[in-house]
Amino acid sequence: MKNPHHITIECPSDQSKCRIDKFITDHLSESNYSRSRIKALIQDGNLLIDDTVIDDPSASVKPGSCYILTIPAVIDDTPQAEDIQLDILFEDADLIVINKPAGLVVHPAPGSPNGTLVNALLYHCGEGLTGIGGVARPGIVHRLDKETSGVMVAAKSQHAHIGLSELFASHTINRKYEALCWGVPSAMQATIDAPLGRHMIDRKKQTIRENGRHAITHYSVLKLFPPFGCRIACTLETGRTHQIRVHLTSIGHSIIGDSIYGRPQRVAQMPDKISRQALAAIRAFDRQALHASELGFVHPVTHEHMDFSAPFPEDMENLQTLIENAVYERGHTYI
Repeated sequence: MKNPHHITIECPSDQSKCRIDKFITDHLSESNYSRSRIKALIQDGNLLIDDTVIDDPSASVKPGSCYILTIPAVIDDTPQAEDIQLDILFEDADLIVINKPAGLVVHPAPGSPNGTLVNALLYHCGEGLTGIGGVARPGIVHRLDKETSGVMVAAKSQHAHIGLSELFASHTINRKYEALCWGVPSAMQATIDAPLGRHMIDRKKQTIRENGRHAITHYSVLKLFPPFGCRIACTLETGRTHQIRVHLTSIGHSIIGDSIYGRPQRVAQMPDKISRQALAAIRAFDRQALHASELGFVHPVTHEHMDFSAPFPEDMENLQTLIENAVYERGHTYI
């Protein structure tokens, strides 16, 4: 792995008004960095001005300022095929649909160089990968967090990769998730329309920001476990990083087991509603209780409409049973 390096860019005091991504790209024109690459680097929080992160590529350049652009470390190793068991829901010459288990990282990264879904697909598909961008590799068009389970699709051919990418970009794809959450919402169904962007302090987190990217989540309550929990279904109009997790937390009903965005404090003050032992067992759930239950799209090659679903995984079924039993034992009913 190459080490990251930093580029210092002085902005002339007489610089005319323009977007920061254009200014940086023009300044680095001899370094062969495309504007899309610069834009992605900025969105990932790699641009500083006076120790402040600039993550909006459309922000106006500030004359007389000094910018520092970080070029992250590059992983030199090509992912290797690994024999990792997959739960395959569908496969043809152009794409593959799987039920991803919790704990499986989708793509190799500095913290997870192997043992990922990409490594597994390289092994399983083998010569069936006909080449994406001139390389025999699976086309990852969307991702699930490491600890989120459920339905995912990946492309095996260039044609399918382009088609699926367009479907996700235009949001003409059906994605339904189910989650077990803390608390009982006041509205049984609603829409959360709140823009998301990187947290200004913790760059690994997302947060609701006025200048963030457009994000809409529709939710409906499937089952109540009063007074401290519920099962919620979410459908997405947009697909931002951690969208469901942040949106549900924003309305006071974070996902059980979410170590980053979870807020279970509200039930800690209700020992009369649930036994301390049951509460401790629920809090011990070791991942966010979020599952991608449905995925529907038009096949980019055959143009057939396809729908796939995956039932609650065993650990989430057990968690729901634990919650139901805890409610029942305390003399409450659930619907």
